[in-house]
Amino acid sequence: MPKIKTHKGARKRFRLTRKGKVMRMKQGRGHLRRKKNSSKISDFRHAVPSTEKSLIKLVKRVVPHADER
Repeated sequence: MPKIKTHKGARKRFRLTRKGKVMRMKQGRGHLRRKKNSSKISDFRHAVPSTEKSLIKLVKRVVPHADER
């Protein structure tokens, strides 16, 4: 039986909490920041829990060793 490999792109983008929630960063923080006000920019700094069931299931499958990090 081969080892389960971690999807490196998903490992960089998502993390799992101890309770099993999938945390992700908000989109839209990469560039064009001059147009955005300061409250929106500061809102990008914090991770938010993902509520989409299919995404949670997918991340837990492709990042099997996320809780070991």
